[in-house]
Amino acid sequence: MNAILGIVLRRLSALVPLMLGIILFIFLVMALSPNSAAISVLGNQATAEQIDAFNKANGLDRPLLVRYLDYLWSLLQGDLGNTFSLNVPISSVISEALPVTLQLTFLGVLGAIVVALVLGLTGALYRDRWPDQLTRLLSMAGISIPSFWLAILLIQQLSTIGGGSLPSGHYVAPSESFSGWLQHLVLPAVALAVPVGCALARVVRTSMVEELDKDYVRTAIGAGLPPIVVVGRNVLRNALLTPMTVLGLQVGYLIGGAIIIEAIFTLPGMGTQIMSAVQQNDIGLARGLVIVIALGFVIVNLVVDLLYLAANPRLRGAQA
Repeated sequence: MNAILGIVLRRLSALVPLMLGIILFIFLVMALSPNSAAISVLGNQATAEQIDAFNKANGLDRPLLVRYLDYLWSLLQGDLGNTFSLNVPISSVISEALPVTLQLTFLGVLGAIVVALVLGLTGALYRDRWPDQLTRLLSMAGISIPSFWLAILLIQQLSTIGGGSLPSGHYVAPSESFSGWLQHLVLPAVALAVPVGCALARVVRTSMVEELDKDYVRTAIGAGLPPIVVVGRNVLRNALLTPMTVLGLQVGYLIGGAIIIEAIFTLPGMGTQIMSAVQQNDIGLARGLVIVIALGFVIVNLVVDLLYLAANPRLRGAQA
């Protein structure tokens, strides 16, 4: 137990310099943008005096280092500042948009896992036979399809099924109607899940094939254990270690893909807010949104890493 706690503390301490580097990079990219936030808010007809007053009111006239240190101090206090365009707290915008993106990403991850397990296990258990060839073909097709193109295809072909039971836009909160929430998120979740699930299926198949070829599998089956028990209890658990790590990396793709998918399906998530902030040149809002997304990506990878350690005692012992 002490060894596991030590590993967790070391991983958490490594997040501090990582997040500081991410925040610095995002801050510099936004701060050094050639676009003027003052002109975006005040309009092209704004006078020099109005622009100077706007920059002074929002602290944009101070040296870059001072602005960064002030921003970092505000972040440590949990203050993301206010938006330039609406002058409302950025935290309130994020609190409304983040749950939508998390729900879409969660459904996308579930869908990707289902696709990966179905295709990967079928290909491994029927190796070099026609089901394996079929799953390989389906995997390659899924990987080759961009999520945004698949989203448009789903809207064109499936959004009218059952009299519009699979809507192609808008959002319904699960507290209002769970069935309505699910219906509005099915198509965007499928658009996210298929490319990731098909890519992960190849990893699942390879890991399963390698595990099935090991001596302990033949020994267990030769001893009279049913193959389904051996596969379900031992082979699957050992073979999913590598796909688990790959899935953690793919979550970043899901989050990035959600930005485009939300815009296509008009979902009020983080992606929609980022595109709105970029269009309005709202530096503060865009910076806050990207930092929260980066933090979420880092946390997800940390959780997957810890789950991998928990499932692999040998690796846990080596890092203790």
